[in-house]
Amino acid sequence: MTATIERYHRYALWLGFFTVFYNLLEGLISIFFGAHDEALTLFGFGIDSFIEVISGIGIIAMLYRIGRSPDLPRSKFEHTALRTTGTSFYLLAAGMAVMAIYNSITGHKPETSLPGLIIALVSIAMMWALVYAKRKVGRVLDSAPILADANCTLVCIYMSLVLLAASLIFRLTGFGFVDSIGALGLIYFSFNEGRESFKKARGMECDCEEEK
Repeated sequence: MTATIERYHRYALWLGFFTVFYNLLEGLISIFFGAHDEALTLFGFGIDSFIEVISGIGIIAMLYRIGRSPDLPRSKFEHTALRTTGTSFYLLAAGMAVMAIYNSITGHKPETSLPGLIIALVSIAMMWALVYAKRKVGRVLDSAPILADANCTLVCIYMSLVLLAASLIFRLTGFGFVDSIGALGLIYFSFNEGRESFKKARGMECDCEEEK
């Protein structure tokens, strides 16, 4: 590796570790407030952040492999991380679907939406910064996997937008059913993320890689 390539590879690893740390912190805060305020969308968003931690660890393993030899096939650890991530996303989607139906039947609504608003706004800003940084590194290293990871990070932004919309609408209208509607948006993205994780594990082309 040249000095420039080595520097950007270290930068990519730093971004990977930061992504894991940030999602871990975001998950803890989101789950705490989601459980405290009985907000399904915020709670599900927190669970998603923990799943992203598993995915991020797999990305770090991929970066170490690329550093050793870009032509090496995916390691057993990467495959396991991808399958674990995919299964977790499917379980999250199923669990949220059950809770959304239950909340709709019982007419349950969250106590407040302020934590969801704040967390969503912070997450959108952080994820946009990560997308920009990962794309820059991916282009310099000419790495399709890193560029694919950057594009898939956009899904986190979409989820944050769902959380923001649900929290803002509830804040303005007090319409409790919007929490279940927001959960449906997270279910959609969670299911798609689970499917893409299994595609990657099987060595198939990820849809994210096509979104240039």
